[in-house]
Amino acid sequence: MSRATAPERHGYTVREGVRLHWELYGNGDPTVFLLPTWSIIHSRHWKFQIAYLARHCRVLVMDGRGNGLSDRPPDADAYTDWEYAADALAVMDDTGTSSVALVSLSAGARWALLLAAEHPERVTSAVFIGPAVPLPPWKPIKDAADVVFEEKFVEHFDWQKYNEEYWLRDHRGFLEFFFSRVFVGPHSTKPIEDCVNWGLDTTPEVLVATARGKGLDQEQATDLAQRLSCPVLVIHGDEDEIVVHSNGAALAELTKGRLMTMEGSGHCPHGRDPVAVNLALRDFLLPTTPPAVRRRALLRPRRALYVSSPIGLGHARRDVAIAHELRNLVPGLEIEWLAQDPVTRVLKANGERIHPASTDLASESAHIEAESSTHRLHVFEAFRRMDEILLSNFMVFLDAVRERDYDLWIGDEAWELDYYLHENPELKQAAYVWLTDFVGWLPMPGLGEREIALTTDYNAEMIEQVERFPRVRDRAIFIGRPEDIVSDTFGPGLPEIRAWTERHYEFTGGYILGLDAIGTVDRGELRRRLGYRDDDVVCIASVGGSGVGAELLARLMKAFPTARRRIPKLRMVAVAGPRIDVSLLPSVEGVELRQFVPDLDLHLAACDIALTQGGLSTTMELTGARRPFLYFPLRDHFEQNFHVKHRLDRYRAGTCMDFDKATPSNIAHAIETLVSKPVDYRELETGTARRAAELIAGLIQ
Repeated sequence: MSRATAPERHGYTVREGVRLHWELYGNGDPTVFLLPTWSIIHSRHWKFQIAYLARHCRVLVMDGRGNGLSDRPPDADAYTDWEYAADALAVMDDTGTSSVALVSLSAGARWALLLAAEHPERVTSAVFIGPAVPLPPWKPIKDAADVVFEEKFVEHFDWQKYNEEYWLRDHRGFLEFFFSRVFVGPHSTKPIEDCVNWGLDTTPEVLVATARGKGLDQEQATDLAQRLSCPVLVIHGDEDEIVVHSNGAALAELTKGRLMTMEGSGHCPHGRDPVAVNLALRDFLLPTTPPAVRRRALLRPRRALYVSSPIGLGHARRDVAIAHELRNLVPGLEIEWLAQDPVTRVLKANGERIHPASTDLASESAHIEAESSTHRLHVFEAFRRMDEILLSNFMVFLDAVRERDYDLWIGDEAWELDYYLHENPELKQAAYVWLTDFVGWLPMPGLGEREIALTTDYNAEMIEQVERFPRVRDRAIFIGRPEDIVSDTFGPGLPEIRAWTERHYEFTGGYILGLDAIGTVDRGELRRRLGYRDDDVVCIASVGGSGVGAELLARLMKAFPTARRRIPKLRMVAVAGPRIDVSLLPSVEGVELRQFVPDLDLHLAACDIALTQGGLSTTMELTGARRPFLYFPLRDHFEQNFHVKHRLDRYRAGTCMDFDKATPSNIAHAIETLVSKPVDYRELETGTARRAAELIAGLIQ
């Protein structure tokens, strides 16, 4: 699974024969030590905090004994509060960390108390999240479960599952129950799923040992809390079903610290409400200085920050076209781009200004490539597993707009921007435009009830966000017409997609091509300019801007000899794109293999036939250029199989072929058939980039 950032260093500390795994991220002062929690899970629960904090300071993380990459001693005596605290101190010594700002969760709060009270010279500040510290009146919500831990039951209901026998018999069952109580809010399927998987990285026997380990009593905990001399922040959800909110309030009072109540949050707000927690951590641990320069609002130039999705290059080409039209409508408008590879290659080729914070973005394209297999990408699951990267990239965006004033934010399928602005609407401080060419997650047939339930849940959350906070999107723009939208529902009990989109979006009236000027260029002249002879039968094989299409491109190249026997004048140009290693592609005599072609849309307009993946941008460019093409949707890619195919069918464009049927013989036959007859496509609309720009310009003119 892709991570938002990699550690600068990692290693093991051995204390009394137990190996303890640690990782170091970032540089500079202070060092923030993200402590382990109960060994039911390991340090991955800090995944939303690590990358953000590491851009501002040094971050130390460790797996507590009993889980992750650390050892799992079998005896309960190895899991006392004092052992965990001593482990943390040993890791600090081993990593050359003289002092730290501590951040703890739940049981980790007891170890933070021990460290901060017994070693005050080593702790500069302490943050306690949902602290499971036995302070009077100590009453965790699961206190009844502590009574039944060793009892025998015929069946286990509710907190009776907090039971040794049940853990040993149904470890997963307990994890699913427990974390459903940790994340109490709706639409929490992903954090629950994560924690269950992390919990399965240890054994129920170890979990039993941790529960039997000796901990602080009320008198000891109270004494330690009163001895704390460092600044303290307590973050506690008021719907915490593991440790009641009043416990966190008592700790804040005893330590003379600050209490931040997360209304509506459960036991792990840093996992379900990471933006709010991250900002609280930075404000408390890393106070910032005001900007050196502040300019009066009326004297500032009009400025926009554009976030373009890196999943494919089509977003970049259409966004450059929109930006060009927007500058014509708003003279003097400055546009900066928060973007990553491969989008930045298109932007640089067009002379656009890339925001320096772009280098801090975690690669979404690399994640998508890692999630793919042979012509297969379960894009919905890939998106779900990209949550750490998306959160990190939203925090990069947030830093950028906090450091410089913008009149306008534009996000073209910038999912992290749209989602977290709706989760945190108070952070919106500029006009915001959202663009997309599809609406609605759709389940893939044959993947079961779970797929239907999850896509429905994600759609339901999006609908609730948009309808509860309509002020977040000043413009929601669908790139196309209402009839380009599939005629499905968002899921059982949810609205029909097209009707709902018509109520909440404005439309460009058609797809936005990268260059509207192609239609005015003589095709013969264009072919000669690009180096194609009049009698060449030019075949462009292209699979998009990510590395997902490598297997398809290799198969298309291998079909060339068979196709050329049928069409002697056939000339194949295979475009690998910026993220495919051409050295890994087959060497096929006669195939012209190219890496990155910034003016690919011109080559597509000049060709006689194209072979491509099922991405919308390339297929619509071919539709606009009225070129015959064969396309191969990725398996399990709902957008390509449903949304894109629906739109292409509406334009009567392209011929769809299943990858499993893409033999050299079938590909050659399709090429021969398609080049022998004229296309009968519906005309593609023009002026759509201008229409999108007009919808946007009204916000800043």
